[in-house]
Amino acid sequence: MKIDIAHIAKLSRLHFEPEQIAKFEKDMESIVAMVDHLPDLVDAGVDSLKIEGRMKTALYVATVARTYRKAIDDYLESPEKYEANMPWYLEQIKSCTYRQFTTGFFYGKPSEETQIYDNNTYEKGYTYLGIVGAPNEKGLYRMEQRNKFSVGEQIEIMKPNGDNVLATVLALVDEDGNEMESCPHPQQVFYVKLSETPDEFDILRRQENEAIALD
Repeated sequence: MKIDIAHIAKLSRLHFEPEQIAKFEKDMESIVAMVDHLPDLVDAGVDSLKIEGRMKTALYVATVARTYRKAIDDYLESPEKYEANMPWYLEQIKSCTYRQFTTGFFYGKPSEETQIYDNNTYEKGYTYLGIVGAPNEKGLYRMEQRNKFSVGEQIEIMKPNGDNVLATVLALVDEDGNEMESCPHPQQVFYVKLSETPDEFDILRRQENEAIALD
């Protein structure tokens, strides 16, 4: 059985009146998060999950998919390991969205208390910088800019296996070989040298310390 995590909120809607659904969607303004309910999904016979990625950044999709992958592997290896790593799963998912979490319609008719986490402050976790491309003959890696960053900054190399490697930006070079202090232009193609060696298709991100009050 396959379940689309992002669409659990749509399950069993035939059991609710349209006005109930509309009120829930308007008031909740939340995303479905089931990472701390994996035992129930496994017990229900679910063997495939789909992470909704439309209208999301590659960083969001990679973070959420990587987190669920690790949570599933941990649970199948040891339920105790899964429970012990729960703070990491939740921290990872919260780092890439400001919206509150809910289990949607998975457990039946939702109520005003359905939200799992209620916080009026969004702590911006990470800024998406881009995906690492292939290296050139000088060992610099091709990238297409998604957000500005500069030489000397400390950033993270996000690995598919769950590792996050701290690295310093040592050099930025444009397509003509000219050195740059930063990459200011959206979708600018350039080459980057880091203090740690990335792999092709790794994601680069920068941790932020910014809190935004939500109304």
